[in-house]
Amino acid sequence: MAAGETAARAHDRSGNDVLRRLRSGTAREHEDVEHTLALLDPGLERSRLTDVLDRMHGFWVAAEAGLDRWGSQYPQDAAAVDWPRRRRAGLFAADLAALGGTPTGDEPHLPAVNGTDAALGRLYVLEGSTLGGVVIDRHLASLPQVADVRLRAFTPYGSETGAMWAAFRRVTRARVDAGGDADAMIDSARGTFRALAAWCRPAASAQALPA
Repeated sequence: MAAGETAARAHDRSGNDVLRRLRSGTAREHEDVEHTLALLDPGLERSRLTDVLDRMHGFWVAAEAGLDRWGSQYPQDAAAVDWPRRRRAGLFAADLAALGGTPTGDEPHLPAVNGTDAALGRLYVLEGSTLGGVVIDRHLASLPQVADVRLRAFTPYGSETGAMWAAFRRVTRARVDAGGDADAMIDSARGTFRALAAWCRPAASAQALPA
């Protein structure tokens, strides 16, 4: 077994593993986003999917702008996580066009990304969504109301989804091992999840919202 694999397994067994802490520390916020979007709803209407994609496009534009500013300040850290390859706002715009929609141009105001720990926390949310995106894509493919389109933003990496997530995990763990602030990552991830839920809530169906 390679040394890197041994270290990764040791991390996974540790209660202090940053990825485990990120997952448990953002579980409530993550659930709120899934509940708000309700993209696995068997009765998902094409019009609501279009509205959700428009909100997600605006969110990704704003989130990526903050990460671009971070990348210009910390180019080595941005290169380590392969930041340019992880942009997805353009894919959301293309998906909107495929559904016959156009971006409204509305964007949320998001906090500045103050350093690499905050950037990795934001990326935890953006990149983690590609894992759930595999399930979403499979569900959307089963809906006759959107059978005529092939959306790309939910699974931007295709067969490389697992590899891209594994690379992000390695960089994040290495950052903490080198003295990075795991608490700052968790705070940033929580804030990103909350902002995403709040921004997308207007596009949620009445059935998707709590009574």
